[in-house]
Amino acid sequence: MANVTVIGAQWGDEGKGKIVDWLASRADCVVRFQGGHNAGHTLVVGDTTYKISLVPSGIVTGTLSIIGNGVVLDPWALKAELEKLAGQGVTVDRSNFAVADNCPLILPFHRDLDALRETAAGKGKIGTTGRGIGPAYEDKVGRRAIRVCDLAHLDDLDAQLDRLCAHHDALRAGFGEPPIDRAKLIEDLRGIADFVLQFAEPVWKRLRDVRKAGKRILFEGAQGVLLDVDHGTYPFVTSSNTVSGTVASGTGMGPNAAGFVLGIVKAYTTRVGSGPFPSELEDETGELLGKRGHEFGTVTARKRRCGWFDAVLVRQTCALSGVTGIALTKIDVLDGFETIKICTGYRLNGEIIDYLPAHAADQAAVEPVYEEMDGWEGTTVGARSWADLPAQAIKYIRRIEELIECPVASVSTSPERDDTILVRDPFEG
Repeated sequence: MANVTVIGAQWGDEGKGKIVDWLASRADCVVRFQGGHNAGHTLVVGDTTYKISLVPSGIVTGTLSIIGNGVVLDPWALKAELEKLAGQGVTVDRSNFAVADNCPLILPFHRDLDALRETAAGKGKIGTTGRGIGPAYEDKVGRRAIRVCDLAHLDDLDAQLDRLCAHHDALRAGFGEPPIDRAKLIEDLRGIADFVLQFAEPVWKRLRDVRKAGKRILFEGAQGVLLDVDHGTYPFVTSSNTVSGTVASGTGMGPNAAGFVLGIVKAYTTRVGSGPFPSELEDETGELLGKRGHEFGTVTARKRRCGWFDAVLVRQTCALSGVTGIALTKIDVLDGFETIKICTGYRLNGEIIDYLPAHAADQAAVEPVYEEMDGWEGTTVGARSWADLPAQAIKYIRRIEELIECPVASVSTSPERDDTILVRDPFEG
């Protein structure tokens, strides 16, 4: 059986939650491989809506759910999320949930630093969620992180705390903040340690056993490729690699584990926070897309910026992540538009280019080149086969396939799990 890796092929918020939920119901194991609790997924199962940020989406269906070592873990956020799920009737224990014992922790001073930097940056702020993700990743690569396994050895943390405090106390002093209260930090960690450690294990071993048994693994990414720290709109990016290749390093499995790479793509384009957005619509059309699409962030509730579909960006992200097929979401939001535009290229310094350049100034300067298509009458809402779609909607989908050089594997026509046109089953390869 094929494994499946799900990534966002735009700036996140593409509707991964519904797709992952549908796939998770058919998987034997769901794994988060990067990011933190800045990932927001809304799942609708029957009459119940679940909003999760850290725990893999499979947990709501009882599927084995694993947080890989590529994730940075806020232990208090984990506890709050699991308690909320328990209140909604979801059972979580060692049989269906595990956390990599080598996961780095997000600690209170990481959140402090995130907020202090954003405030000090003023107009130059990155637009982070303020949850300490970036500073935690910095400590990881700086080799001073406290990890899940360290929670079982809190009496032996002096050397690590020396390294942490030498770094953070200097930063905090620059912002006029007092040094880290080491005694309070240890006290807080003692209070959460047992809760986290009950789920801690070397998850690479468990995943190896799942794979040996021939079971289906679903790898769940957070954010989108355009927020990748290497390949995104730097510096307006997240602090981890969001591309499919991160599956290998973020789980402890080999590079051939990713399987079918499914890129989630919205039928138009949205972005939360600061940074370039070539096809952004700062007019009534952009407002209408946002209103129809209920474009507010699951985690931050921030209003999303909206624009026409950008085929240049999606073609680039599909290439960067080796996307096998895309899941096109929110096609129903475009119902009733008289005309629809697709960005097919950029104009930069008088020349037409077919990619997003690396430099931030060039990214901000590119102008979209549009192709215009007729919209469609009628509705796509709830369509479950091609025959249910207006002819012009099918034409729009086929044109997207041509422009991004990648086939459509499925089309989502409402937030409901079953309102999906399945073209190719990712688990069948």
